[in-house]
Amino acid sequence: MAQRLRLDGLAYGGDYNPEQWPEPVWAEDVALMREAGVNLVSLGIFSWARLEPRPGEFDFGWLDRVVELLHSAGVAVDLATPTAAPPAWFQKANPHVRPVTADGRVLGYGARQTYCPSSPEYAEAAARITRELAARYAGHPAVVLWHVHNEYGCHVARCYCERSAAAFRDWLRDRYTTVDALNDAWGTSFWGQRYDSFDEVDAPRQAPTAVNPAQQLDFRRFSSDALLTLYKAERDIIRAADPDVPITTNFMAGLTDNLDYWAWAREVDLVATDHYLSAERPDNQIGLALSADLTRSLAGGAPWLLMEHSTSAVNWQQRNIAKRPGEMARNSLAHVARGADGVMFFQWRASRAGAEKYHSAMVPHAGTDTRLWREVVDLGARLRELAPLRGSRVTADVAIVWDWESRWALELEYRPSAELDFRERIDAYYERLWRAGVTVDFVHPGADLGGYRLVVAPSMYVTRAAWAENLRAWVRSGGTLLTSYFTGIVDENDAVHLGGYPGALRDVLGVRTEEFLPLRRGETTTLAATARMDVAAAAPGTASRWAEDLSLDGASAVLQHADGPASGRPAVTRHPFGSGTAWYVATAPDAGTLDAVLRAALADAGVRTPGGVPDGVERVRRHGADGRVWEIVINHTRSDATLPGPEGPLSVPAGTVRVLASEPLESVGSPTDH
Repeated sequence: MAQRLRLDGLAYGGDYNPEQWPEPVWAEDVALMREAGVNLVSLGIFSWARLEPRPGEFDFGWLDRVVELLHSAGVAVDLATPTAAPPAWFQKANPHVRPVTADGRVLGYGARQTYCPSSPEYAEAAARITRELAARYAGHPAVVLWHVHNEYGCHVARCYCERSAAAFRDWLRDRYTTVDALNDAWGTSFWGQRYDSFDEVDAPRQAPTAVNPAQQLDFRRFSSDALLTLYKAERDIIRAADPDVPITTNFMAGLTDNLDYWAWAREVDLVATDHYLSAERPDNQIGLALSADLTRSLAGGAPWLLMEHSTSAVNWQQRNIAKRPGEMARNSLAHVARGADGVMFFQWRASRAGAEKYHSAMVPHAGTDTRLWREVVDLGARLRELAPLRGSRVTADVAIVWDWESRWALELEYRPSAELDFRERIDAYYERLWRAGVTVDFVHPGADLGGYRLVVAPSMYVTRAAWAENLRAWVRSGGTLLTSYFTGIVDENDAVHLGGYPGALRDVLGVRTEEFLPLRRGETTTLAATARMDVAAAAPGTASRWAEDLSLDGASAVLQHADGPASGRPAVTRHPFGSGTAWYVATAPDAGTLDAVLRAALADAGVRTPGGVPDGVERVRRHGADGRVWEIVINHTRSDATLPGPEGPLSVPAGTVRVLASEPLESVGSPTDH
């Protein structure tokens, strides 16, 4: 169950790494934090070598002084376990702990996350430093949140060493009990891979050709679980010492596919995430919104914490584009609009040395006589004004199915097309909904769908029988389902549902496909309308990537291919099923056609889209338990915008954010200089 931080308002601050600076700088840091309105910092994330300079020898004096300095200034602490960066002495004593890639390369020291997740030596050392930290700082009034590790699975999500292989075999024994059950699940009769005992199973290392896909899928599950086991071990040590303070770790929702965050979200007291823009994309605010919506969904709709983002440029992209005036505030407040109860950055003060020295920070290299610092101070003031938002929630009538298992399986080798891409389809549908002003949640395919009118499943390749029945029962009871191609195809072991595609969802969709007809690179087909004029208005449109030898089995064709390998075959269908309706989009339509299809499905579901909102302007509502409603309107464009407001036309200058409330709040933002 989500827990709230012991803070008066929204959290504001960032990673604080005082060990990078001489001690006289610390007092200056705290004074600047007060000026900026910082009320929370993440502390100690990469401090293992300072806290335990030699095995079993601890030095907490410097950290004690930092914690007291922060506490005396009214700055709360998110205290981290430093286990993402094992010290050099640990690496020297345990060279066998270094992670190994699928092709057998041993990764060296000098970065972070340089450990095998299945290493008992690492687990023991991590537990030791965690016990010492928890014993020393449990109950300290400055510590309002515990932060375990940092960005699990960001750099090393899977290790293929012998210890990992042995741990994988143990995981398989727990999952399947008998080797016969494993053989059945993995389909090992193919290519003569049958096992006589679990001891014969290896990690899916690089092989002469594609490794058994079910084996690879299980290794992804195992690897996510192995890291989760490490998290829970540290969490449980802290909880035993300090049971009243929430514990979390920072996800990277929408940025990494290495962990099954649905499983992880159940194990944290407060969902937190890191988000960084794809700097070269001019519409990167859409990816930001997706990450925020996904994080809120992992939190079950409860408020969450933006643990890291950047004040300006990052350091690790091909071209690290600096944010322009006003962009940092828009980014920050877009997260708040979608449910965040705090805005944090990496990091407080820009580093002088190390791999991330060109990563922006709250205090830049140029110091406080800078535009960036002035915007940091302004943002702190604005967040204080928005303190009444704390605890309010975002609601949605529309949900998108998101499943990490489908992502892992979909992108393995030997699929019908190299253009099958989990995120490409998710992003295509999410973007059209974002531009239509529709707020969405993300859901696990087995989740309770009762609160939604429309559910979109663009990339649900893995479809367990129970998940198919979940969707089937929901549509039958009155829901509207829209799916895209290559959904419903296989079970949890990557085994095909027989009888024709789309497998487990044929009856709901009212269609049957005998054969996939993927299009060649760059090939398009023309779409022709057959029914439903609200969609036909978009025709003639085009489609790319995919087509199918699709037959109707109760559904009606809405659009069909007018040419190409599927000429005359349906491309978009609609099927009344029980009290609901199911749409199937068996290709990749152009944006305008997809927009028309989605709007028709929204109409079927009774979901109204807001009118009069210019493209590039987003409008999201948060609802308080006391009935108050806050509406956050963000103009991401370079032009002033006017849209309908509760009391007449609402003006939102270029690059600004306005917040409207049932009890008026000040507008947030100022015109952006372009």
